[in-house]
Amino acid sequence: MFKINTDLALEAREMYKEKEEQEIKGVIVDVETLEEVVITRVEIVENHAAEIMGKPIGNYITIECSGMRKADADLKDLMSEILAKEIKKVAPEKENLKVLIVGLGNWNITPDALGPKVVDKVFVTRHLFKLYNKKKDESMSEISAISPGVMGTTGVDTGEIVMGIVQNIKPDLVVAIDALASRKMQRVNTTIQLSDTGIRPGSAMQSKRTALNKQTLNVPVIAIGVPTVVDAATLASDTIDMAIKAFSRHTKKGSQFYRMLEELGAEEKYTLIKEVLEPYDANVIVTPKDIDDVIATLSNVIANGINIALNPGIDLKDVNRYIN
Repeated sequence: MFKINTDLALEAREMYKEKEEQEIKGVIVDVETLEEVVITRVEIVENHAAEIMGKPIGNYITIECSGMRKADADLKDLMSEILAKEIKKVAPEKENLKVLIVGLGNWNITPDALGPKVVDKVFVTRHLFKLYNKKKDESMSEISAISPGVMGTTGVDTGEIVMGIVQNIKPDLVVAIDALASRKMQRVNTTIQLSDTGIRPGSAMQSKRTALNKQTLNVPVIAIGVPTVVDAATLASDTIDMAIKAFSRHTKKGSQFYRMLEELGAEEKYTLIKEVLEPYDANVIVTPKDIDDVIATLSNVIANGINIALNPGIDLKDVNRYIN
């Protein structure tokens, strides 16, 4: 199967379905719509399905909302509440939950700054538990947070930093937030993916770093990500698709030209475009021009969702007052 750079399990499934014209055996899919938000739950249950999709066995929840780029307060609140509900479903059920939140990415590069910006807005309480010698609290969890930076600025693999912290503070759960890459323009900055299989830092930039998952950290890891970038070949491929649809509206369906456009497959388009771009080193990573505002919005939504999910005594009104 041909490869298009994507971190979304939903898109990996779509790629297979488009090519093979059938569902992947060993994958369970459930779709739910709430107002203008579409929630797709993809569960990989068999090893051969994991191998086909290039994703570990586990649960992948995708929350899509095309209005997120221009979201009003009500839509942001709805997205936060949906995210909180999905986090609760995959988080361990335990009193006095101890959580380490890890904001992955480079705070100096806006499309990669989602993780650090979320960390700035989550409720950090571990120091209060230690200060007052508290073992439990009915309204709050014991939460710590870190933005470890990237290897280019620290010289240390992010996975090594997180492993060291986990060994010392011994959390019950790690929540990692990172920027992702998508194969479709329409999903950039409009989609949140939540999974219980962990994450590999720098995956959006195709970096090979130590994975953060239960196997490496010995604790459950929830990964939350948003596709903030798309590669130029994918962008061009999507543009061609839109052009084909526009041309076909003005062309007779039975004509040879129309059939030629219809038969141009996704694999052929992407491969051709990539071959054209690569000699010029032009297959760059692209992000929308309003990325600063979008990252600010998305970091609020994700931080609110995390704060509501992990703290039983906190609701949307409380988190909005805290962040604002």
